[in-house]
Amino acid sequence: MTAFRPDWTATVTSGGRVTIPKPVRAFLGIEPGATICFEPMRDGEIELQVVRSELVRANQPRSRFAQLRGCATVKMRTDEILALTRGA
Repeated sequence: MTAFRPDWTATVTSGGRVTIPKPVRAFLGIEPGATICFEPMRDGEIELQVVRSELVRANQPRSRFAQLRGCATVKMRTDEILALTRGA
């Protein structure tokens, strides 16, 4: 066990939320939107791991909008498309 560092401590709210102290975030390279994983160890300690965003995205199904991104094959200008959709 390492020495107690008051600036590396956090309090759990009644809703179970914890704000990770800034020096801890900097040390671990945690940025806004990062996903972290709590891994239980055999000795009873918990290991905190930062899950890289590309791994999280790879395991999530793509949205139906993301699946369509880049699928347009018609080479029309916006005013031509609007004329078609408005029946002009």
